[in-house]
Amino acid sequence: QVQLVESGGGSVQAGGSLRLSCAASGYTYSTDYMGWFRQAPGKEREGVALIYTRSDSTYYADSVKGRFTISQDKAKNTVYLQMNSLKPEDTAMYYCAARAGKLGSSWSRRWTDFGSWGQGTQVTVSS
Repeated sequence: QVQLVESGGGSVQAGGSLRLSCAASGYTYSTDYMGWFRQAPGKEREGVALIYTRSDSTYYADSVKGRFTISQDKAKNTVYLQMNSLKPEDTAMYYCAARAGKLGSSWSRRWTDFGSWGQGTQVTVSS
């Protein structure tokens, strides 16, 4: 099992930036993918960014491409989500997730494929 702890959320005006962090502990050697998901009230949980930990390959939802960047620091067992040009529609609870094993191209809609989750960190973007 992998334990995940997010930090870095907060309130920002539209156009601003935030950086989220996700510190992992436990059986991190078994993790193949780390992802950031978000869920707004009344909406489905959706994936926004994904990193394949073995190669640093990254994947993004269309809604955040060009604005968000996922990265990892293996020495610190930490994954980051740099969020720039934030929009009010980015407002949500953001969760870090980990998965051991393969993932398909529909990963952003398959949050149940991830076995480990953090407690979430709130991001609020005002207009």
